[in-house]
Parts: sequence; structure tokens; C-alpha cells
Amino acid sequence: MNLGTEKTEITALELKKRLDAKEKLVLLDVREPHELEICKLDNAIHIPMGELATRVGELADHKTENIVVYCRSGGRSGNCANFLRQNGFQSVLNLEGGTLGWSADVDPSMPKY
Repeated sequence: MNLGTEKTEITALELKKRLDAKEKLVLLDVREPHELEICKLDNAIHIPMGELATRVGELADHKTENIVVYCRSGGRSGNCANFLRQNGFQSVLNLEGGTLGWSADVDPSMPKY
């Protein structure tokens, strides 16, 4: 199922539902390396926002796949999601609220910072 081109964000609860349904999704974490030590979502690709423009080629195999980009609160990942769309990625969503939203709505044990 394609995430669609109209929608630009996904809530933590929607993402959890899709992950539970084993939907094929690419998770892209654009936070800094030290943030990964605090918390992270399983099976995510990590490319810090500041490196995305030079490392976007690493995502070439995922250009037609459903990608969910996330950061701490959704700001950086929103910019990165826009960048990916502008560079031909077909189905990219920003995780609304980032890891803070995930912690609040899905997994309260995930540390907030």
C-alpha cells in the first residue's frame, strides 16, 4: 500500500498500526548519533540531517518504497521528508511529533529528552 503523495505526516499511532500489520516501511532516523544513545526505533536507517544531501544515494534502492522519516520532535524530519520528495522519492511521510510523539502515544518507556 502506497502511503500516498497527498499526505505528508503520519501519527505515532498510525505508524504503530502499520508496523504491527507488518507493512513494508523504511524508517529513516535523521537525528544526531548521540541521540541514538538515548532512544531509537528498531530497524531504522540512520542518516543525520546534516549528512542527508551528501548521503541520499544510500537510499536509492528505497526510492519507490514507503519511507517514514523521524527525529526528536518532527521538525528536522519534516525538512528531510520534503528534501526526499523534491529528489524523486515517491512516498515519504514525516512522523508527527517524532520520538516524543512515539513516547507519548505508543511507548511511554521510551526516554524523552
